[in-house]
Amino acid sequence: MAKLSEMTIAELWALFPIFLVAYKKEWQDYYQEEKDILLGTIKPVSCLRIAHIGSTAVKGIYAKNIVDILLEVEQDDFMLCLSKLKNEGYILMDQQSNRASFNKGYSEQGFLEKVYHIHLRVKGDHDELYFRDYLLEHEDVARRYEALKLSLWKMFEHDRDGYTNAKRDFILDITKKAKEIYQNRYE
Repeated sequence: MAKLSEMTIAELWALFPIFLVAYKKEWQDYYQEEKDILLGTIKPVSCLRIAHIGSTAVKGIYAKNIVDILLEVEQDDFMLCLSKLKNEGYILMDQQSNRASFNKGYSEQGFLEKVYHIHLRVKGDHDELYFRDYLLEHEDVARRYEALKLSLWKMFEHDRDGYTNAKRDFILDITKKAKEIYQNRYE
């Protein structure tokens, strides 16, 4: 069997399809467990913020069975933190100058019981917090987001990029509204 790093994008999407499940209260516990692991992993880097983001942070809505975690650090600590996460077995999926994405809980046989996406960011790059808070405080909008995701699920079951792109306008619109309302909540 091929290693994950040797698989094509089509093979990866076939092995790890988009699938949505009803809200699970365990996601909050999974976040807390991984938060403790992450904070121990990145020492001596000081974490400015660590937060549960994404749909699993919004009680009551369907979500991918993946816990998203925002890890915000100072610009000067970014490369050291990136290196520490890579050395501890987190799979680097994407790296840009000021942000990186890591996965955990993926195997050659498919998803493990606990799956995480870690979003490493530099100070000030945290729009997901505004989106999350808006959904938490506006149940009608959370339900609209859930309906959008459910409508896209089967269409993009084996196309993560397509799924993400199809949600983009909704997310950007709500994030903009949230930032206007909450202003500098996270600054």
